[in-house]
Amino acid sequence: MKNFLSRRVLICTVLASLLWSAGGAAAQSVGGVYRAEGRNPDGSSYSGTVQIRDSKGVLLFNWQVGSQSYSGSGTRNGDVIWVHWGDQYPVVYVRMPSGELHGTWANGRGLERLIP
Repeated sequence: MKNFLSRRVLICTVLASLLWSAGGAAAQSVGGVYRAEGRNPDGSSYSGTVQIRDSKGVLLFNWQVGSQSYSGSGTRNGDVIWVHWGDQYPVVYVRMPSGELHGTWANGRGLERLIP
């Protein structure tokens, strides 16, 4: 019985820790203006700016790359953000400890780094 209780306490502690970590990560805002550096699926590079706004839990993205503008909306789960922007595949970013967002798009064939 003691072994069973020890396991339950350990499992509860791990789950509480995971929930606390996810809640802490979500509390850090990603809103603001970022410098974008990326690589297109054909290997060419690009740069621009991205503005991110949080509208009641929905993240609104506005990219400006040269004369082209793109927009999308996303959701966040901890440090992972999915942004639907009109393409078949979403942009998927991971928030790094530095505050940068590292992402892929075009089903992983394009790369993008957003620098605050």
